[in-house]
Amino acid sequence: MISLNRYSVLEPTTTRVVLGVRKLLAVMSSTFMNGGGGVRDLYGEDRATEDQLIITPWSFSVSSGCTLLRDPRYNKGLAFTERERDAHYLRGLLPPAVFNQELQEKRLMHNLRQYEVPLHRYMAMMDLQERNERLFYKILIDNVEELLPVVYTPTVGEACQKYGSIFRRPQGLYISLKEKGKVLEVLKNWPEKNIQVIVVTDGERILGLGDLGCQGMGIPVGKLSLYTALGGVRPSSCLPITIDVGTNNEKLLNDEFYIGLRQKRATGKEYAELLDEFMRAVKQNYGEKVLIQFEDFANHNAFDLLAKYSSSHLVFNDDIQAGTGIAELIALEISKQTKAPVEETRQKIWLVDSKGLIVSSRLGSLQHFKKPWAHEHEPVKELVDAIKAIKPTVLIGSSGVGKTFTKEVIEAMASLNKKPLILALSNPTSQSECTAEEAYTWSKGQAIFASGSPFDPVEYEGKVFVPGQANNAYIFPGFGLGLIISGAIRVRDEMLLAASEALAARVSQENYDKGLIYPPFSNIRQISAHIAANVAAKAYELGLASHLPRPKDLVKYAESCMYSPGYRNYR
Repeated sequence: MISLNRYSVLEPTTTRVVLGVRKLLAVMSSTFMNGGGGVRDLYGEDRATEDQLIITPWSFSVSSGCTLLRDPRYNKGLAFTERERDAHYLRGLLPPAVFNQELQEKRLMHNLRQYEVPLHRYMAMMDLQERNERLFYKILIDNVEELLPVVYTPTVGEACQKYGSIFRRPQGLYISLKEKGKVLEVLKNWPEKNIQVIVVTDGERILGLGDLGCQGMGIPVGKLSLYTALGGVRPSSCLPITIDVGTNNEKLLNDEFYIGLRQKRATGKEYAELLDEFMRAVKQNYGEKVLIQFEDFANHNAFDLLAKYSSSHLVFNDDIQAGTGIAELIALEISKQTKAPVEETRQKIWLVDSKGLIVSSRLGSLQHFKKPWAHEHEPVKELVDAIKAIKPTVLIGSSGVGKTFTKEVIEAMASLNKKPLILALSNPTSQSECTAEEAYTWSKGQAIFASGSPFDPVEYEGKVFVPGQANNAYIFPGFGLGLIISGAIRVRDEMLLAASEALAARVSQENYDKGLIYPPFSNIRQISAHIAANVAAKAYELGLASHLPRPKDLVKYAESCMYSPGYRNYR
């Protein structure tokens, strides 16, 4: 069946053309015969959907008057021109002033800066997204360094904690144990049918905040807004999903405003059956090439889900393909550059968990994903003692446990290295292993520092140090775009490595001279295009790309596919 609403699109020169049913049926027959798998960029929006059916240049509008103003996809607010206000029955529904999009942006940024509480800024941005989608993305793209901490970490963590109180209207799908046996029906309730990216969580390990249950929805919503703003994936192809199997958070269970299931978390067979039904339903409803990002699942489920579905679905998890995943990618890159076996390069990387240094004498009690990192060494309990014994040049924190890089730890790193590299990656800010000020002060200005959540510049002994932000938002939007434009059918570690290499290549000598190991976020759309091109190239190299023939210039192709939030002209 074809849903007429699915094709209710606004064409740039005319919006109120009613396409007769007879003509539509004639068009439908030619549409189904097209096997090329591509959508013409008729609307100047994007070309990042290569698998939709071809649609005709004729279109019809189902929106006018108040209905148009209440549709965030098409609403332009005061930017509707005099002519558009006449044509679409908007006279009297808007004040007489006409603003362009740039003036709207200036006004809204002025208003946002009046809020002193970050959560209030977050709520204002979410209200804007629900009111005027294109203006939301225009503001986010143009002010990414200022607004990224508002719509993503660290503010999104507080938003999740208070999601029950600030919830206004659903921004994604909620699939709970109540829907077991009916997951496919639930997916069909979502109005958009051509979904390319799903971010799904079960809310058990939200950032470093623990089990937030159903209120973890803020994370998929936030991540997908970045897929669009930073990676250029069109908003209508993104779907946030929370799978609610209960929560073990007693505070939430006793909160009268909690919006999720009031029961302890399901585990074992009941949990596995719901997740399996979900994965099968997603593939059935959206096809082989829909990208599923597992987000903020607890480790005991995250590793199992990735292992179970990576061979049958297009899936990844940048939480655990961080952690031991970071270690594995570093080992792979060293192996690639030195031609040494990866088993040998793993020996250069040491891991510390809650029980101390991971060593071979602990093999019997280690989780399976830690076993490749159990090296020969006597047991060491404390991190500072492990540093003194191993003498590392780089210290990376990704455990989600705050304040683990103590003064003694930083001083030990500084005593061993002229420029110790300190990466405190855990989010939100409260869970960071140390602050920027602590890293610079305790190392006496020696440290090169980056963190998962942003920190302000630090002045130490007359010199200003600008901390880097080692945010996964550098990677996943461009990574997702690369999978989409290549039509990749599976994710491989080599693709993640290709993304990392593309990011590293965008760091200039000027950045290094300033002590920065990441490029500025102000260039993130360009960075994402290069990451997408590298990931797509690797997909083609591995024989996992389905969009053929391969474009000659993948960077230009990626740029051409990116969503643009500029307003359309309606007639």
